[in-house]
Amino acid sequence: MSAKNKAKAKAEQAKGQIKETTGKATGDRSLEVEGRADKAKGDVREAAEKGKDALKRKRGGQH
Repeated sequence: MSAKNKAKAKAEQAKGQIKETTGKATGDRSLEVEGRADKAKGDVREAAEKGKDALKRKRGGQH
């Protein structure tokens, strides 16, 4: 996984966690849901990058 894309995924997950926690603490359902969505986007980005890495390993290197 490229370091840049990995960092993007982790940042998105962290941003989502902060929004979700803040939403829960303040009773703001909209912010909580938005946070969950941001976390999910980060999870999908991370999974896609891991899939790319697996394909590279299967092919025997980086192309």
